[in-house]
Amino acid sequence: MQTITSREFCQDTSGAKRKALDGPVVITDRGAPSHVLMTWNEYAGLTGCGNIVEALACPEAAGIEFDPPRLDGAFLKPVEF
Repeated sequence: MQTITSREFCQDTSGAKRKALDGPVVITDRGAPSHVLMTWNEYAGLTGCGNIVEALACPEAAGIEFDPPRLDGAFLKPVEF
């Protein structure tokens, strides 16, 4: 498993993505592991979610809170023919 610093990640994101093609990349923050970068296929293999539709249906997605704001009347206009 490869390791890079958060500074290296910010300075060369494309390089980090290339490294992730060979396996997970641990990103450290002040010397401590903080994040892991991996390809979608690796993630899908770990979670069992093969595509974005399946990913949204996975149990992990159930914990994501999403409460979009309601549109007020200013955005709603009758259609003109």
